[in-house]
Amino acid sequence: MSDPVCRVSRVSPFLLLLACFPLVLHAETGEQFFAQQSLHPQPGQCMDVQVDLSASPGFSQQPLGGATELRYRMGFNNVAEGWSWHDGPVSEQEDYYQFKYFPLQSVLEERGEYLAEDKIGVEQTMHRTWRYDYFLAFENLYDFYPRKTDDDSGFSTRVTSEWSGEAGMRAHACLVAPVVSESTTFWKATYGKPTDFTLKKRYLIAHLETLHFFPQKTAKVLAVIKP
Repeated sequence: MSDPVCRVSRVSPFLLLLACFPLVLHAETGEQFFAQQSLHPQPGQCMDVQVDLSASPGFSQQPLGGATELRYRMGFNNVAEGWSWHDGPVSEQEDYYQFKYFPLQSVLEERGEYLAEDKIGVEQTMHRTWRYDYFLAFENLYDFYPRKTDDDSGFSTRVTSEWSGEAGMRAHACLVAPVVSESTTFWKATYGKPTDFTLKKRYLIAHLETLHFFPQKTAKVLAVIKP
């Protein structure tokens, strides 16, 4: 990618996605995700994206043996879309969901309100809310560590005790076909929950190359995890 912002990992994930893929990931207006097919990014293009650790309950940072352990657990980060399901019988050495994910960003959009009756004779103000969740999806998880079934299984590294503060994490990945995917789920407003809620999950599909841990306040690299 030629635009410099596409190579700056510390930029907001949402701004990075809009800058690098403006016709693919346009969450501000909710325009058609697959518009302008001919201008989509192509397989083989590589990028850096910052993982949203605030949406990653499996991430931990704790002192351990004179160092700091950074661990990102992957046990529950499964892409549960149809294209991620295992094709055929699943052995004990395989996962039913083949693709895993890192969360990149969530964007909430309020889309107005209207009057309606869900309970007969009671007119209510119903709200319309859309949420866009962005993910990096990849299936080469076990290039980085052996497959395990314990809850702590995932990416881990230790950094020296000379560093302190909050860590960040970014992924370097290269796009693979079909490059992007989207799913939509809708919940109709009810008397008890007067909000029409639309959830759009949008995925960049890639081959994971490396993970980088860094202090949130600087660009210094703390550790790199390679296959």
